[in-house]
Amino acid sequence: MHPATHPTSVPDGRTYRTLLPRRRLLRGLLAAVVALPLVGAAAACGDDAADGKTKLSIFWWGGEARAQLTAQALDLYTKKNPDVTFETVWQANQGYFDKLATLTAGGNPPDIFQIDDNFLTEYAARNATLDLKKYQDSGALDTSKFPPSLLQYGVVDGKLAGLAAGENTQGLVYNKTLLDKNGLPEPTTGMSWEEHIAWAEEVSKKTGVPGTQDPSASDKAFWVWLRQQGKDLYSGKDLGFTVEDVTKWFELWKGARDRGATPTPDVIHEGNATDITKQLVVTGKAGTSWVWVNQMPELKKNTSDELGVIAYPGDPSAQWARASMYWSIFRGSKNADIAADVINFLVNDPEAVKLLGTDRGLPSNMDLRRVVSDDTTDPAMKQSIEVENKLAESFGEAPQVPIKGHSVLRSELTKAAENAQYGRATPAEAAAQFVEACKAAIAS
Repeated sequence: MHPATHPTSVPDGRTYRTLLPRRRLLRGLLAAVVALPLVGAAAACGDDAADGKTKLSIFWWGGEARAQLTAQALDLYTKKNPDVTFETVWQANQGYFDKLATLTAGGNPPDIFQIDDNFLTEYAARNATLDLKKYQDSGALDTSKFPPSLLQYGVVDGKLAGLAAGENTQGLVYNKTLLDKNGLPEPTTGMSWEEHIAWAEEVSKKTGVPGTQDPSASDKAFWVWLRQQGKDLYSGKDLGFTVEDVTKWFELWKGARDRGATPTPDVIHEGNATDITKQLVVTGKAGTSWVWVNQMPELKKNTSDELGVIAYPGDPSAQWARASMYWSIFRGSKNADIAADVINFLVNDPEAVKLLGTDRGLPSNMDLRRVVSDDTTDPAMKQSIEVENKLAESFGEAPQVPIKGHSVLRSELTKAAENAQYGRATPAEAAAQFVEACKAAIAS
């Protein structure tokens, strides 16, 4: 069963059945979502069909659940706009960007594609993304209910390269059941990094469970820590930190390991390498894990223990409204106006937003985020939204979107941190290796 298909009004009075002027030229009576769930299937750039209808191609990564939710939302769009149909292609995260690169380089590029902050700058630099600013200015993309920093986090070189499909921020998840059972205090937002490590050391001593996962390999944690030092991950087209900064970061966590506040290197590696369902906080191998706030529902599915979530240590204003992922339009799309309306629908239509829930992060539209929170029966999802909204009260300005080479930086940080964790290199040596590898990636 699908939700009701009555037109949904938007602020300018336009309904989703009465679309952009170009849409009114199109004719058609019936359409259905065309689903192509074959992993790796080629996406065809949308075009006007012979019968006067428009077929848009849309490409994203994710699992079966995301595919079903997205198909339902697009089906709802077609029911409200029967002159538009979709060719949908999705696949797992692995290999997605290889496929997207092939498609946008000259194959059959999708009209709409999902992208994240690892690659947004790179695709914008290739002129593969359409500047969405004109749609924002005209009201075709309604961003009036978006947090300003969330919107800003899609701007590359002055152009709106992607619109946030959802919002997220860093979250420190802890095992509340473990703490309560042992009469230990819960960690709190605003405690310093040193206070967090001292707290974790006490947890280790009293429970036998290492107090905290070592996050020295996490770009999420490193980035927040840098911003608290007045630095950043990037500065223009270069790194925003020095070898000395990385050395201090690695030394901070070497001290924590030496004090027994973290697990052993083999267990730390396990936490670095596994997916969200096997994070140490749910496998019982650490008292905390360093994740994204919207991952709370997935974590909760994998443990019977009660979990809590707070901001990362230090000044919480170093965190920001991060786009968990974006919707972008291919710059050469022949149906960009319609594609923009589809994106607007996915982030602003109440029925569509309820359908999608928090799968791509918390709804970007703050009004609809509250609606989803009120309607959900999932306590972990409700907790995620409440925490995100609470943290939003102290969010700082968004940093620049990561530059080309960010995915390499992430993998090199893991490599360097683990070299330090295993004692294969000193913190200073591992830091120097990391910065050298990052500079080479940027230069290439």
